[in-house]
Amino acid sequence: MAKAKKQDKPIWLKYTEEEVKEIVLKLAGKGLTTEKIGLTLRDTYGIPRVKLYNLKLNKILKEKDLYQSPDLKNLKAKVEKVEKHLEKNKQDQRSKRARIISKAKEKKQKEYQEKEKKK
Repeated sequence: MAKAKKQDKPIWLKYTEEEVKEIVLKLAGKGLTTEKIGLTLRDTYGIPRVKLYNLKLNKILKEKDLYQSPDLKNLKAKVEKVEKHLEKNKQDQRSKRARIISKAKEKKQKEYQEKEKKK
């Protein structure tokens, strides 16, 4: 397959590169993940892809230290959910095992991301 041609910015896009960066940072300040930011840009602001501006959401957020790994965030949420369940249901053995496994995955993910930061 041939490589896709670089797409030019459509005529109807009215935002500049700086305005897009500001919008992304504003949405990240509200606590949205990169996936949700992309959907919001598409649905609310009419920006189909940030790549049209030669930008990447991860790079924008990493510059301002606002980037959160979605994998780690989801694992944390799962651990919290299982622990909340275990408070009510102390004898639930499956949930105890699920908590142990989820915490192990979370630890592995943290270690992996720390290793990647050092590179």
